[in-house]
Amino acid sequence: MRVLAGTGQIEYNSRMHIAPLTPADVTADLLVDFHRLLPQLSADPLPSFDQLAEIVSVPTTHVLVVRVPDANGAIVGTLTLAGYRTPTGLHVWIEDVVVDAAHRGHGIGEALCRAAVELAAAQGANSVNLTSRPSRLAANQLYAKLGFVRRETNVYRLDVSAA
Repeated sequence: MRVLAGTGQIEYNSRMHIAPLTPADVTADLLVDFHRLLPQLSADPLPSFDQLAEIVSVPTTHVLVVRVPDANGAIVGTLTLAGYRTPTGLHVWIEDVVVDAAHRGHGIGEALCRAAVELAAAQGANSVNLTSRPSRLAANQLYAKLGFVRRETNVYRLDVSAA
């Protein structure tokens, strides 16, 4: 992995480029790519143009995207690295990892995760957290391969929209 001078892009290998998005990168074409990818991960509502621009503008959030030469400039994978500081330190989470079905099995998810871990370490994080549904077998195998350890914890959620 090497940073390409002056581009902000990371060349993972000669056939894969990873780049963190900037507000200037948020275009109608980018939104189309996200609207194609995100349903492959979740049935949650898709972000609007303004919502995506807001996400990319948060200084502690890094949306990484992958492009490969044979995809005609389209994004074939994405991952969001979200961080926040508390009195106990910098907490970093990997969220919304998705690779286009047509490009799975070529190391894109692994490359995204490795780039995110390197970015988190460069920011001063001591650890990186993520969650994954048990049904996502390939993703869970990847996270274990990368050294992520399953934690015994209780995760709670309160649906505030119903309150």
